[in-house]
Amino acid sequence: MTKRPSENSTRENSRAEGTWTTYDAPDWEVTLFSDGACKGNPGPGGWAFILRHEPSGTVLERSGGEALTTNNRMELRAVIEGLRALKRPTRVHIVTDSTYVKNGLQTWMADWKRNGWRRRSGDGWAPVKNLDLWQELDRLLQIHQATFEHVRGHAGHPENERCDELAVQACKEFPPSRQK
Repeated sequence: MTKRPSENSTRENSRAEGTWTTYDAPDWEVTLFSDGACKGNPGPGGWAFILRHEPSGTVLERSGGEALTTNNRMELRAVIEGLRALKRPTRVHIVTDSTYVKNGLQTWMADWKRNGWRRRSGDGWAPVKNLDLWQELDRLLQIHQATFEHVRGHAGHPENERCDELAVQACKEFPPSRQK
């Protein structure tokens, strides 16, 4: 059983060393850091994730992109691709700098599902934007036990900065969009 540290406890090993004491281990097995980027909106875009297996400290980085997309789609793809990379049902802690992803996961998705994947728009209903990705994310979240954390982007969070670097690089693999 994992023990929670008390206010007076100290760490025997740092997280940077990739080792955990029995009382320092989180309640999740894997941390998923994610970010998306887009040059123009729409335009060429990139996504990236880092998966860190907490007990072993093993890290997996991946990135990819699309020639014509939006930043919100790339933010969603980063989380989706990270969850797809998991080989079995896993307790995962998702860390994102996207308020769109955060709000969708923590607030909007339950209402969208209850309303047939529609959202309020003016006097009526409209389809949820990026429906294909939200539904895939919902499917993956039925497999894994997830918790969520929002971090401020470009604020020095090492894994978030690394994901941003990878997503921007993936985005550069596509020529600039001429579409306005």
